[in-house]
Amino acid sequence: MRVHVGGPTVSVLAFPGMSLFETGIVTEVFGLPRPEFDIPWYRLRICTPTAAPVPVVGGATLHADGGLADLAAADTVIVPGVADVHAGPEPEVLDALRAARSRGARIVSICSGAFALAAAGLLDGRRATTHWRYADAFRLRFPQVTLDPDVLYLADGDVWTSAGSAAGLDLCLHVVRTDHGAAIANAVARRLVVQPHRDGGQAQFIEAPMPADAEDDRIAASLTWAMARLAEPLTLPELARQAHMSPRTYLRHFTRATGTSPIRWLLRQRIQASLALLETTDSSIEQIASAVGFETPVTYRHHFAQAMRTSPSAYRQAFRARSS
Repeated sequence: MRVHVGGPTVSVLAFPGMSLFETGIVTEVFGLPRPEFDIPWYRLRICTPTAAPVPVVGGATLHADGGLADLAAADTVIVPGVADVHAGPEPEVLDALRAARSRGARIVSICSGAFALAAAGLLDGRRATTHWRYADAFRLRFPQVTLDPDVLYLADGDVWTSAGSAAGLDLCLHVVRTDHGAAIANAVARRLVVQPHRDGGQAQFIEAPMPADAEDDRIAASLTWAMARLAEPLTLPELARQAHMSPRTYLRHFTRATGTSPIRWLLRQRIQASLALLETTDSSIEQIASAVGFETPVTYRHHFAQAMRTSPSAYRQAFRARSS
């Protein structure tokens, strides 16, 4: 199989006091070669404000050969969580972010990296998210940004933000899904042994005076059962029976564990399952709707439009246009 070169460029900012976990997420998704996909994969560069080694959390030191000019020149720029949400990045970093955006780069933040994007003015008038624990501080400093601390990530135009560190992985997979389709994103997720798409939001992770529930394992088992039967009619009583709970108890534990309702979860899973069929098959919309469990094509189109902000046919055309 041939190896492609010259794929889209991704730059990630490295700065003193950062955590390597978020940079590691970016490296795993964009920095490893993927010759098995037979498409031009990303070219990743780690960039620092100066040529000096960067001290990071844990006592290690990071050496990188990219500078702020390389950061600003990339197709996608990623800013991990900042070391101090109460202090703004250096002016030259903000200038590099503005320069990248002005030339049309996609700008992405992980966790508190949203503070850097907001300080650069890139989130003015936009919807954004960050880690729930920083929500109050963010609103106080940046009232011109519409903050939604309940979601895992948000894409507003070409400026994308994610919640806590692990949500950066959800957003990086969404970048791949947007660029290359659900089948490729799902394959990357399988290699990382993570879910291609997590439902719910940050509300499920906010600290609350509620102990961990031993019945969550039964909820997880019912979801695995449902994922193997998306084409079948699935009801709340059926899911509850799989978890050996009453529907009322199941609904309570499900919402606490996932941050959403069973119906919304099923709808999202069915929409996600349909993406690969739209991308890789010539099946009709009617056939795809039936294959993923929608009773009618009309229902499928309605829920697809709500979730994806486009129609199934338009999604198929846009994906194939990107792939050609």
